[in-house]
Amino acid sequence: MTSTPEARTVDAAPAAVPAPADPRRWLVLTVASAAQFLAILDLFAVTVAFPALEESFPQASLASMSWVLNGYTIVLAALLIPAGRLADETSRKGSFLIGMVLFGLSSVGCAVAPGLAVLIVARVVQAVAAAVLVPTSLGLALPAFPEHERSTAIGIWTAVAAVAAGSGPVLGGLLVEISWRWIFLINIPICAVAALAGARLLPRVPRKASQGLDLLGSALILLASGALTTAFVEAPGWGYTSPGTLGCFVAAVVLVLACLRHVRRTSDPIISPTLFASRLFRVGTVGVFLYYLAFASMLFEAALFLTGQWDYSVLRAGLGIAPTPVTVMILSALSGKIIRRVGARASAVSGGVVFAVGCAWWFAAAGPAPHYAAAYLPGAVLVGAGNALIQPALFGAASGLPAEQLSVGSGTLMMSRQIGSALGVALLTAILGSSEHPTMGAFRHGWIYMIVTALLAALAGLRYRANTPATPAKA
Repeated sequence: MTSTPEARTVDAAPAAVPAPADPRRWLVLTVASAAQFLAILDLFAVTVAFPALEESFPQASLASMSWVLNGYTIVLAALLIPAGRLADETSRKGSFLIGMVLFGLSSVGCAVAPGLAVLIVARVVQAVAAAVLVPTSLGLALPAFPEHERSTAIGIWTAVAAVAAGSGPVLGGLLVEISWRWIFLINIPICAVAALAGARLLPRVPRKASQGLDLLGSALILLASGALTTAFVEAPGWGYTSPGTLGCFVAAVVLVLACLRHVRRTSDPIISPTLFASRLFRVGTVGVFLYYLAFASMLFEAALFLTGQWDYSVLRAGLGIAPTPVTVMILSALSGKIIRRVGARASAVSGGVVFAVGCAWWFAAAGPAPHYAAAYLPGAVLVGAGNALIQPALFGAASGLPAEQLSVGSGTLMMSRQIGSALGVALLTAILGSSEHPTMGAFRHGWIYMIVTALLAALAGLRYRANTPATPAKA
């Protein structure tokens, strides 16, 4: 019986003959996950450092300081696909090692920055390095695993991102007590160990046979995603109908149309049409975008609610959020078994629903008076459990791709994640309003928004075929 792209399981590998399991595969995954952790941690840890940055750079405006965060977000989203394609064309291992060294060096630059301009430039370089690391890490890790273990590997890899995002404010709050520079200094030993371990452990993946780099396609993707992310990130400050915001949206639309035209007319474009020929990959990409509308907003509102409504300190708020990443970390080891038992469709749908139930708990139970154990903690555990169910199923769409497209496919999913996160926070900011301390009613509107977007992600999961196998298809 011939299998179709739509019927490929999340765990299916394109090879006809299963390769023997790499005895070092869990160490390979650890190194790859370190890259994911660093890239996401440095995105979220910096969010709590703005008061300390204001003290260090008193002459700088808030708009200027926002580029310490926004520059990283925009550049990371813009470069994920070009960096993934470059790794597929050249060397995933080489790209990973260069990215890790560059991330470490740029972290040094951030830590010793004498002024805000140097800090922003170093953050942009750090984002370039992160854009290289994230797609290549999954592209290196997955081939080391046999088919039946790939869903577990993806579950752990995606859980690392959620743990990094959730622990970022906690770790950032702890380190800011010493100095904001320690947020970047802590990266250096991790980068050094990961680079040395990667040089010894990471496999060399055969290069993709192609006609060379698609420079025009890379430029169009970079500019389109950069313009779109800039619009979402800056809209709350610029205004949603300001010339700058509307100009970025128009530019993004024009560039996307130009990129689609280029893809149809080029023999070997940066994003091969075969990527989206798979129903699984299409569903995964849309599902990741919808889910991160909810997830990024949840983290953002949780910090605002605990500090603004319950008057928690930044550090206490970070610790209050911690049960979510802890739940993700505990359940991620089971995600592969769950997917193999019930299938990717059931895992994705149930994850979106459980996440929505967690937000509904906050909507119903949380109020102006702080009652952490009864009002906040159950919701935090539920959204963590939902994350552990839905993320591996959605990101598992990459495992059904041909081996030579793993990095660019991962980059596409990661770009969907970054743009979804940026749009999610922008929409939540509009919902909460411009007040420094949103009202309880505004927070409840935010939870309704998260419930809706999480359920939309669950609906995307329904688009997986009902008979998507929970175990690898036989060759």
